[in-house]
Amino acid sequence: MRLKKILTHFFILMALTTNISFIASPNGYELVITIAMNMLATILKMGEGKILSNELMASSLVADLHLIPAGFIYFLGDTEEAVGLAIGALAANIISIVIGVIETILVTFTEEEE
Repeated sequence: MRLKKILTHFFILMALTTNISFIASPNGYELVITIAMNMLATILKMGEGKILSNELMASSLVADLHLIPAGFIYFLGDTEEAVGLAIGALAANIISIVIGVIETILVTFTEEEE
């Protein structure tokens, strides 16, 4: 087991679950935690040099670029628009999870062939 891989997948899952939590019950604390988890997941993905690393990074950046404006919009008072942006980030986070699973399967098959 590799600690960095575990931490990366942990924060990817945390980003997804905190995003869902904010959508279910929008409050400022949830949104700040969601933004932090997504940013940490993005930072951890930067060192990954695997098969689908570009796609994984792109999905993470999309989520960040939805959640950061959502934070500003939420604290300006428009909760509905912030939740709408968070739903877009949720889609990107789900895609990130799917890409991570596909990449794990591809790496496993590649390692078995060697």
